Parts: sequence; C-alpha cells; structure tokens
Amino acid sequence: MLIEYPEYLIHRQWMSRAIDLAQIAGDAGEVPVGAVIIDSSGNLIASGENRKERDKDPTAHAEILALRAAAKSLHNWRLNQCTLYVTLEPCPMCAGAIVQARLGMLIYGVDDPKTGAVRTVTNIPDGAASNHRLRVMGGVLESTCRQQLQTWFATRRQKGNGQK
Repeated sequence: MLIEYPEYLIHRQWMSRAIDLAQIAGDAGEVPVGAVIIDSSGNLIASGENRKERDKDPTAHAEILALRAAAKSLHNWRLNQCTLYVTLEPCPMCAGAIVQARLGMLIYGVDDPKTGAVRTVTNIPDGAASNHRLRVMGGVLESTCRQQLQTWFATRRQKGNGQK
C-alpha cells in the first residue's frame, strides 16, 4: 500500500498547475513547459509557460518568466523563501537564473537528457561557480510530465511542421 505524505500531495498539486500551464504552451505551439512559484506560506505568487515562439524571445522560458513575475510580486529579486515547480529539468540559462535568484527550492517533473543543468547533463547549482546551495527534488508527476512532452514532440514530427 502506497502512503502519500501531505508534503508530497502538495507537491503534486502545484506540479499539476505547472502541467496545466505546459498544456497551454503546447497548444500555442511552444514546447510544453510550465512553471509556478509559491511563497513560504504556500501561496501562488507567479507562473509562466514557455513563450519563446510567441514572444520572439530566446529567454522566454517558463522558469525565467515565473522568476521575473515572482521578483516583481515580492519587490525583491531574492527568492530564498520560494519554491519553483517546473515540469522539465531546467536548462543552463534557467539553472543559472535560479541560482542568481537564491531560490529556496526547485521541484521538477522529468529529467532533460539533452540540456538538463540541475542533475542530468550538468549540475550548475552545485558547481564551483555557484554562490548558492539549492534544494532540489525531481520526479514529481514524472510520468505525466514525460508523456506530455513525448506526445507533443510526436505530434510535431507527425505533422512534419518544420518550425524551429
């Protein structure tokens, strides 16, 4: 019998919100990645979904947009009391921004075997150049996050859409 601990149920709840945002991104032609940030009281303070194509902005990753919104909401770039939930392991740009924001905790859904910069390909938060130690938990709703990405990429290949 699997026992779900209350903390893990909360992580699943927030990751589900990030998955919903990822779906919005995917439906808009973006790689389906979503992110939410909660404060130390468990309140949603920011969210984002990939918008690179729509905004014509190479930095418009879900994590970056959520970090910007959280900093604006808190009137402070230091997010050390916040938790970021994101459906895919952050890339090098996002991992660097997470470290710079002094984020309290990162929780992500699925590893990124191509560009994962928290655990899979490299580990920016624990690197020698990092001035912040980040608590990390991966694998929350992992199969759902993986399936969402795999389905989106399979559909794109099937359509033969050559957009990059």
